Amino acid sequence: MLIFIENTPRAYAWGSTEALPDMLGTAPTGEPQAELWLGTHPGSPAHVAKATPVQHTLIDLVESDPDRYGVDGGPLPFLLKVLAIGAPLSLQVHPDRDQAAAGFAAEEAAGVPRDARERNYCDPTHKPELLVALSEVTALSGFRDLANAREDLLLLAAAARELGLTDGAEGFERAACRLVGRDAGELRRDFLTWVFTRDTCITAALACLAEVLAAAEAGDIGFWERALEEGTIDPDRLAALRALAAAHPSDPGVLVSLLLHLVHLAPGEAIFLGAGQIHAYLSGVAVEVMASSDNVLRAGLTQKHIDIEELCRIVNTGELVDPRFPSERLDHGLIAWRPEVPEFQLMRARVREADAETGSGFSDADAATRIDLPAPSPVVLVVTAGKVRIERPDAQPSEVVSARRGQSLYVSAGEPICITGHGEVFLATVGHDER
Repeated sequence: MLIFIENTPRAYAWGSTEALPDMLGTAPTGEPQAELWLGTHPGSPAHVAKATPVQHTLIDLVESDPDRYGVDGGPLPFLLKVLAIGAPLSLQVHPDRDQAAAGFAAEEAAGVPRDARERNYCDPTHKPELLVALSEVTALSGFRDLANAREDLLLLAAAARELGLTDGAEGFERAACRLVGRDAGELRRDFLTWVFTRDTCITAALACLAEVLAAAEAGDIGFWERALEEGTIDPDRLAALRALAAAHPSDPGVLVSLLLHLVHLAPGEAIFLGAGQIHAYLSGVAVEVMASSDNVLRAGLTQKHIDIEELCRIVNTGELVDPRFPSERLDHGLIAWRPEVPEFQLMRARVREADAETGSGFSDADAATRIDLPAPSPVVLVVTAGKVRIERPDAQPSEVVSARRGQSLYVSAGEPICITGHGEVFLATVGHDER
């Protein structure tokens, strides 16, 4: 069966006020709308759209016939989301399988309510995730070379000294000194622990950061202009620091950001976040798929619960060589992202009508006139551009739909599906090894 599904976007503070309403064809409410969840996670299960007078969720559908609608007789192991990032998210990491199971069991045994603010482990499962940009997306993802972080901290120190901000300069210098001399992984973990002690030098550095960045932007620091000309300073890094300092003044996570890769994803580029990889999304619109879990350990840039000790226990302190995750071409118009996890893979299908004008945000050369896709396991899809027709061979009426931008479908396991029309579709299903 092909079943339209829908959900109410989650109104987190970092959401955009315009992006999701624009995609869904709804009126903006003036409030931030951050995430659209399309799956069976109990935190916000998708609903069967306009099916009956009584609202049914995808959980209800799966429970009505687990063998027909579920995966291995249970809920969907993946969760598809659309993200609209209007402000920086928290710095965070996700646990691996064993850490998630142990953490969940310990908090259950301790009687910590699952909706408690101080709860770290809401689910007994891990949360690997993959994000694909729909617009340009900016993110912090994984640790970079410590030498680059030290250079940036020392440049900030020099700028502070030129402005006569001695205490702030000494704070940046002390931070830089903590990134020298021992195993890189130990230095990163110790830096995370130290920066959240809110030592007076950290407070001083953060207090002068906005002034340093404003003076740099105004051209009031002579050596800074020379450093920009020589390429010593990354203008994108400065822009990210300004955004973080404006959104979270005095938050130590702003300094932690200097240890991480700053990534700019063009539409269609992706990053994969494995267990323990520290990250934060800063801006943009994206499709995201993950194991169906909401386990998050936070390290700043948030008003939510922070547990630095637990985060430092599970964080992967190794250097990440390349944050981007490559796609593979399956057929003309069809690409996939297939990380080595059994819960999910993500595909992007682009189709066109031979005699239609482009107008869908991508080149006709990227699209096929028809895409046939196996569906041995359930599929959840969202249309991100144009309008498409989805059907099964020799289809009954319940197996043929037309869907426009912003609409989503649940597709039960069974015969292949055929996609035609003129548009773009993202499709999530179980991992490649499980198909």
